[in-house]
Amino acid sequence: MARPPRFDLDQLLDAAVRLAAASGPAGVTMSAVAKEVGAPSGSVYHRFAGRTVLLAEVWLRTVERFQEGWFAALEGEADPRRAGSAAARHVVAWSRAHPEEAALLLYGARDFGRAEWPGEQAGRAEHGHRRVRAAVARLAAALGAEDPAALERVSVAVIDLPLSLVRRHLRAGEVLPGHAEDLAEECTAALLT
Repeated sequence: MARPPRFDLDQLLDAAVRLAAASGPAGVTMSAVAKEVGAPSGSVYHRFAGRTVLLAEVWLRTVERFQEGWFAALEGEADPRRAGSAAARHVVAWSRAHPEEAALLLYGARDFGRAEWPGEQAGRAEHGHRRVRAAVARLAAALGAEDPAALERVSVAVIDLPLSLVRRHLRAGEVLPGHAEDLAEECTAALLT
């Protein structure tokens, strides 16, 4: 009977998140993850075919967890303006609750080697991207925003605006101010009017 693995997938990916938050994607190596959890390098290679897969998986797990709440916020309100504001609020609230993961997401998939991801991971990334685009398009349609400029305005309101608020503070090494969620929600509501 095979021994159960001593280091599970989440432990290794949690370590990769910590490394990425501290040193960026360049800090996420197979040996650094092994050292971070006190595992032999073979434990990491047993779980990930190589660094490219490790980078893909740490990015995808983080973005998928974030998007789960974002979609729930966006779809949890019948009124499209309140839905958009709730989604913007989620960006800030999630980032406050998960500062290391938020710091990781400030980089972007390209920084995590997106061009070299294997088919499975590339497919997951594309699926998530399509879901976001479709959700923004549905919100825009519900708001009566039909031309490209109006669609862009909705995208800025529910994605770019709250991310810029988070980015400014996290990149400066600051804690998000207590009013950040309210500010994101108010600004998004103003843009969606």
